[in-house]
Amino acid sequence: MQIHLALTPVVSLIAGVLILAMPRLLNFIVALYLIIIGLIGIFGTSGLHL
Repeated sequence: MQIHLALTPVVSLIAGVLILAMPRLLNFIVALYLIIIGLIGIFGTSGLHL
C-alpha cells in the first residue's frame, strides 16, 4: 500500500499549526513557505515521491 501526499498541503498544514502555536513566528513561517513554494514551482517535484 502506497500513500501519495502532495507537498504543498503538508507544508501549509505545518505552517498553520506553528502560526497558531506561536504567532510571533508568522513572518518567518510565511517567508519560508513562500521560498519553498517558489523553489517547488521553479524546479518541480519530479524527484520527490512521498
